[in-house]
Amino acid sequence: MKINLYFLVGILFAVSSLTAQTKRPNIIYVLADDLGYGDVSCMNEKSKIHTVHIDALAKEGMKFTDAHSNSAVCMPTRYGILTGRYAWRTPLQHGVTWSYDSALIEKNRITVASFLKQQGYQTAAMGKWHLGLDWAKDANGEIDLLKPIKNGPLSNGFDYFFGITASLDIPPYVYIKNDRVTATQIDTIEGTSGKGFWRRGPIGNDFRHSEVLGKVSEEAVHYIQQQSKTGSPFFLYLALPAPHTPILPSKEFLGKSHTNAYGDFVLMVDAMVGKVLDAVKQSGIENNTLIVFTSDNGCSPAANFKELEAVGHYPSYIYRGEKSDIFEGGHRIPFITKWPGKIQPGSSCNTTICLTDLLATCADLFHQPLPDNAGEDSYSLLPLLLKDNKRKYERKDIVHHSIDGDFSIRKGKWKLELCAGSGGWSYPTSKDLKTIKLPPNQLYDMIADPSEKNNLAAKHPEIVKELGLLMEKYIKDGRSTPGNKQKNDVEVILRKDNMSKLGAAE
Repeated sequence: MKINLYFLVGILFAVSSLTAQTKRPNIIYVLADDLGYGDVSCMNEKSKIHTVHIDALAKEGMKFTDAHSNSAVCMPTRYGILTGRYAWRTPLQHGVTWSYDSALIEKNRITVASFLKQQGYQTAAMGKWHLGLDWAKDANGEIDLLKPIKNGPLSNGFDYFFGITASLDIPPYVYIKNDRVTATQIDTIEGTSGKGFWRRGPIGNDFRHSEVLGKVSEEAVHYIQQQSKTGSPFFLYLALPAPHTPILPSKEFLGKSHTNAYGDFVLMVDAMVGKVLDAVKQSGIENNTLIVFTSDNGCSPAANFKELEAVGHYPSYIYRGEKSDIFEGGHRIPFITKWPGKIQPGSSCNTTICLTDLLATCADLFHQPLPDNAGEDSYSLLPLLLKDNKRKYERKDIVHHSIDGDFSIRKGKWKLELCAGSGGWSYPTSKDLKTIKLPPNQLYDMIADPSEKNNLAAKHPEIVKELGLLMEKYIKDGRSTPGNKQKNDVEVILRKDNMSKLGAAE
C-alpha cells in the first residue's frame, strides 16, 4: 500500500512539474535597428515597403499603435529594454558610447535575462550588443581584442552570446562568442561612405559587413532549433544590426522594394524575421512562445528621405522628426506581439507603452514582485496582452529622451517637450536655435495634432507647469513607478538650455 501511495505521489509531482513548465513560455524578443514606424506595412497602410512576415506576425497577434522606445537613439534604448530603467539615470546623459567605452549596465543590476534565469530559463543574446564592454589591455595599456572580455552579456544574465560590439558602422568589426572574439587575426579596414557607410578601424579576419545580418539570424534559428529539443524554456534577445548603416541588402533583395537600397534592406530584415518565425513553427513550440518584434528608435536620415519620398514612402508615417529627435519620429516605433492562445489574433492596442516595460512584464508572468532597485521605470504589459479586464496597465505617462539629452513627458493626450527645437538632427537643431528664437517649451495635443504642428504651450501654461513638475518629480524620486525613492547614478539636468522656469510659456 505504501509503495502504491508513493508511486501516486510521484506521478502527481511529475504532472505538476510538467504543468508548471508549460506555463513558462519561451520568449523571443526581436529588436530591429533604426526601423521607422512607417516602414512596416501593417503599421502604415500606405507603406511602399511590404513587410509580409512582420505583417503575418501582426495578423496572428497584436500590434501597438502608440509604442515608444525610451530614447531616440539605440544604446540608451537597449539599456532600458534589459533593465526596465530609463538610461538618463546613468552617466549616459546624451548620445551613445563609443568603440571601447566601458559597460553601461551597473554590476548586480537585475536584467530581464538574469531575472528569467532565476526562473529556470536558458538565456541567449545575439546580434548588436552596444551596451559597452570592458576590454582587456596589454602591458602598454592598449586594447587587446583577442583577450577575454569582461562585463558583457554573460555578466548580465545571458548564458550565451553571439554578435557584434555595437552598430555595424562602429569599430572594432569582430564577432564575439560569449566573452571572446572569434577572429584569429585583427587587421584594419578603411572607412566607406554613402548608404554603405562604416568607419575605419580594426576588423577580424572572419568578418564581412555584408554577412552579419544573415549570420546572426542563422545563429538565432539554430538556437531555437536546439533549445526546442530540451524542453526547458528559453529567452532569446535577438538584436538585429539592420536596417542601420551600412545599408547592405544582399543580391536577392536588390531592387525588390522598388524604393531604394534602404527599402530593400528593410525587406531583408523582414525576411530574417520570417526565418525566426518559421523556426518556431517547425520546432513545434509556437503555441508556448511569446514573440515580440520592435525597433530601437525611428528611421535614420541615412535612409535618404528624399529618395523615399519621391516614391511616396514616409518612414516616420504621419509623425514629425526622425531618429535622434524628441519629436514622435524619433521614438514612436512598431511593436508587435504574438502568443497563441493568449493574445487575440489580429488585435490592435492604442494604449501608450514603452520598451522599458519588458522586465515588469516578465516579473508579472511569475507573480514575482521586483525589488525597489529594479525596473524603476517598468510596467507590466500583461493586462493589455491578455485583455484582462480585471486588471489595468498601470502606466499613466512616459518620458522621452533625445540624442542631445533633451526631455519630453507625455501624459494622456498632452506631450510637453522641455526644449525649443528637435533635440536631435532634424530642424530646428541646437545649431539652428542660435540664429532663430523659439519658445523654450513645446506642448502638443497628440490626439488632435499627432504631427506636432501646433505648439499650445502659450495657451496652456497650467499643463506646462503640471507636466514639468511631474518630470522633476521622476528625476528626484529616481523612479517613475510606485515604490521607495531610488538614487540616479549621476545628477540629472532637466533643462539642457539652462532654462529653469518649467512653467514658462513665452
